[in-house]
Formats: sequence, structure tokens, C-alpha cells
Amino acid sequence: MPIPPDQRPILGAFLRARREALPPERAGLIRASVRRRTPGLRREEVAHLCGISTTWYTWAEQGRDIALSAATLGRLADALHLSPAERAYLFELTRQKDPRPPGAAEAGSLPAELGRLPDLMDAPAYLLDRLWCVRAANARARHLFAGWLSGPEPNLLRYVFLDPAARTFLQDWDDRARRILAEFRADTARLADDPALERVIAALLRNSPDFARFWTGHAVLSRTGGPRRFMHPQDGPLVHDQITLIPAGHPDYKLVMLPPCDG
Repeated sequence: MPIPPDQRPILGAFLRARREALPPERAGLIRASVRRRTPGLRREEVAHLCGISTTWYTWAEQGRDIALSAATLGRLADALHLSPAERAYLFELTRQKDPRPPGAAEAGSLPAELGRLPDLMDAPAYLLDRLWCVRAANARARHLFAGWLSGPEPNLLRYVFLDPAARTFLQDWDDRARRILAEFRADTARLADDPALERVIAALLRNSPDFARFWTGHAVLSRTGGPRRFMHPQDGPLVHDQITLIPAGHPDYKLVMLPPCDG
């Protein structure tokens, strides 16, 4: 895909800055003791690491009118050892979709600082990952959801559509289920080629007629807060406000808090 004209010089300056900032030894090219007359990598070295011609890479740095595929941009990001934020910026500049799902490299590992977040909250709180699996929860959340969070690998979509208890616990289940699925669809649109997401959806389509019916409606909603009504098996009717925060530097995670509504 051709790079937008107004973005070409910005892209070129960004590539050059990252190339010159990368120590050659970090790229595995030479030992640190070998002296070089230029900072960072040479253009031909970046081109070699990416599997493209030096001319093509030079044109990219010069802001020429060229097309760079998403796969080529991914190899550039890897060769230049871009951070997650820098990688996202590269794809944003070029209006391309990153072929690597966000967070894919860290799919199985939960950053320790995120795992502690729910326990720091005075209200029921839990942490969702990119597939809306619960990765951490505090004792108040485990009490509120009465058994759901104690099961193996709890997932919000599987709970809503496959656990019979959810239909009683979530007041106005039909409306809440539709909204939750529409929010999930909007939130995971960027993960369209993620195999793990495809497996979650396929399993729900097989096992929940309601999920299949709602899914074909293609409703899309931004995740919103506000009051949530529950019918707790021990505590009776409850109303909590839902607040969702995205931790800085961890866009694949959501901290969901449910403080009780006043009155």
C-alpha cells in the first residue's frame, strides 16, 4: 500500500532516527569493541536484516513514493528492535494493519504489576486480557460473582453465554448479553487474524445458540460504564457502577471496577 504523501517525510525521519540509535551489536552484526565511523546501523545492514534491497530502504528513508507491505513493515520493526509503542507508531504512520496481534509475544505472561491491581482496589475489581479472560481478581469480585471467578480460566463471554447462573445474576440478561457482545466485537476488531480469538468465537458459536444469533447481528458498541444490576444468590438485588480503565503501556488489558452505587 502506498504511504500517504504527508506521512512519507515523517516516516523517513523516524526510520533514520531508529536506525542510528540502534547499536550494531544489539542487532548481532559486530562486537561492541569494533569501531565504526557512523552511529547505529548502516542502511544496507537494515535492508539485509529485512530482506529488501538497499535502494528500496533508502527510498523509504528519503520519503519517496513507494509501497511497503505490512509484512515488510513488520520485518523493519523487528530489525530496528522497535518497542511496542514505536511499532504501533510505525503502522499508524503508514496506515497499515500490524500482522502481529498486539500482545501476541506476551500471550501467556501477565506483568506482575498488573496482577496486583485488583487487590489495590476497595471495590470489586478484575483484570481482563485481550480475549476477555480474567487474569486477576480481588476477593470482593469473587464474592460478587459467586463462583464464576473461582473456576478454571474464567472468560467473560463464556460466563455470559454458557453459564446458566449468569442469566439470573445479570438483570435484563438479554440486553446485557447483546451489549457485552457488541462491545467485545468492537474491542477485538483489531485482532481479526488472531488464532486464539478465532478459537474463542468458534467455540461459542458451536455451544451457544444465543451467541450465534447475536453474533450474526454484527452490532458494535464502545465499552461504556454506568450502573449494572445484579441478583446475588446470597445478597439479593445489587446495583454497582462499572468503571473500566486501560493501564498505560498495556493496551491489551482492562481493569474493571464495580463500586456499589450510592443509595
